[in-house]
Amino acid sequence: MNVIATRPTLTALAACAITAWAGVAGAEPPVATPELLGGDLFTPLGAERGANEAGTIPAWQGGITEPPPDYNPAYHEVDPFPDDPVLYTVAADNLADYTELLTEGQRALLEAYPDSWWMNVYRTRRTASYPDWVYAGVIDNARSAELVTEGKGGVRSARISSPFPIPSSGVEVIWNHNLRWRGTRVSRTTGRAAVTRKGRYNVVLTEIEMGFPYGVREPTAFTRRFPNLMIAYKFRTIQPPFLAGDGGLVIEPIDQTESPRKSWIYNRALKRVIRTPTFGYGMPGGNSDGLRTIDEFELFNGAPDMFEWTLLGKREVLIPYNAYRLHSSGLDYEDVLRIGHVAPDLVRFELHRVWVVEGRLRDEQRHVYSRRVFYVDEDSWQVSLSDSYDLEGNLWRTAMAHGLNYYSVPVHLSTLDVHHDLVERRYFADGLDNRRKPYVFAQGSDPREFSPNALSYYVR
Repeated sequence: MNVIATRPTLTALAACAITAWAGVAGAEPPVATPELLGGDLFTPLGAERGANEAGTIPAWQGGITEPPPDYNPAYHEVDPFPDDPVLYTVAADNLADYTELLTEGQRALLEAYPDSWWMNVYRTRRTASYPDWVYAGVIDNARSAELVTEGKGGVRSARISSPFPIPSSGVEVIWNHNLRWRGTRVSRTTGRAAVTRKGRYNVVLTEIEMGFPYGVREPTAFTRRFPNLMIAYKFRTIQPPFLAGDGGLVIEPIDQTESPRKSWIYNRALKRVIRTPTFGYGMPGGNSDGLRTIDEFELFNGAPDMFEWTLLGKREVLIPYNAYRLHSSGLDYEDVLRIGHVAPDLVRFELHRVWVVEGRLRDEQRHVYSRRVFYVDEDSWQVSLSDSYDLEGNLWRTAMAHGLNYYSVPVHLSTLDVHHDLVERRYFADGLDNRRKPYVFAQGSDPREFSPNALSYYVR
């Protein structure tokens, strides 16, 4: 196995920081080291702790550490900032004034729907927070994590969360997203809707169970025996009736060159579990009507080996954040889903610093995209925005992850991912949970719950 150690030198770190801070008048770029993580300059996850020069991005003060007084853990997260006013609105007729804060996909979406889509911008609140032991794990990773086969395969000598809080390459940022901490055992009932040009849709309801053995606080006998296991994911469809009873299971390794992703489906007609030969990359995503690929789940997942990744530095970008209004249990699907896009008045945009990573398809690989650009939130390592280009190099799709902090853990996760096809003028909404039980977090990650035999009992 070809293992490439990737602890960057101070020279490399300084060069990366200079790229990130290019164009900021009078600013001296800070240089991160593992010893500085969690101190005055950097958060434990590697983000810049301080405010930006203009004061439009505040300093990180630890994120949300206590829920609002009216929060009930059995229900949806409540909005901790209900009285925040809209600072300004970006629309088709003024987007030139804000072009430096927008991605190409955001500009294209504003131009595609000039009369119905706009971006309400609110005060930036750096709410992302995690347990202290997760922070400790990330700092340990900064000292020990290594890329396997130049990052095309995976990562070793890391655990719990993002392995490279001081990234020096694009693929390291991709692995920070793939391995970001999302809890250890998570359940969710979620809706998916592929919306037509005329605004028509059917909501497909799915129950999901996820185990994250990589993210457990202390190694167990299971994690020691299977150190290469990142995620175990099973699901069953419960609505509409003609799809109810189908299900699936995915076992996601960290190093997929050592052990490829394994997947099974349960076919209700055959009443049996069937191993699927391939599941990933550019294949159409389940129940998406072809509007997203499998590797666009959570905006990106899986092995990064098909693309050559370049770290383009940092930018200040308007990204969806603190999406508590969009997450509200007081909404029905028709309140959220509109023609061409979700309801713009439910969406909260904030100015945040993001890592920008570009992926270009390798010559020997085949995918529906030739180029991808990801905008990764510095406070959570969540890909918040993505732009995808067709094989001719034209912008084809743009996607948004509407993130918020879940109080009881705490953890920053997306409540709703929205994938826009700019050519077909359709979109796919994944994560509708307004009328259903949201994320439920538990401890442990028992492998017996995630096996082909367990799937057959789970879907019945």
